[in-house]
Amino acid sequence: QVQLTESGGGLVQPGGSLRLSCAASGSIFRFSAMGWYRQPPGKQRELVARITSGGSTNYGDSVKGRFTVSRDNAKNTVYLQMNSLKPEDTAAYYCTATSWPDTYWGQGTQVTVSS
Repeated sequence: QVQLTESGGGLVQPGGSLRLSCAASGSIFRFSAMGWYRQPPGKQRELVARITSGGSTNYGDSVKGRFTVSRDNAKNTVYLQMNSLKPEDTAAYYCTATSWPDTYWGQGTQVTVSS
């Protein structure tokens, strides 16, 4: 049973920063990739950032240059550093982990960007 627990969400002003964390139950070495998706209100879920077991990363177009995904294998944790936040970044953010053919999802953490 894989459990992914997100934390770090909250309310932030435009231009501010937040760091999300995703703690996995057990070693993250077993996952070929981990990442973050988000679902804005009334919209479809979209990829934010993804990092493979080898450290390769890719990002959604709307967050390139502002968000950074990283992983700490010793802590079994993946992070999402979010800078220069915009109101359109407001969404529920979900952590994912892939161990083919399965993909696991966390419960999500809310990020609200508003003045």
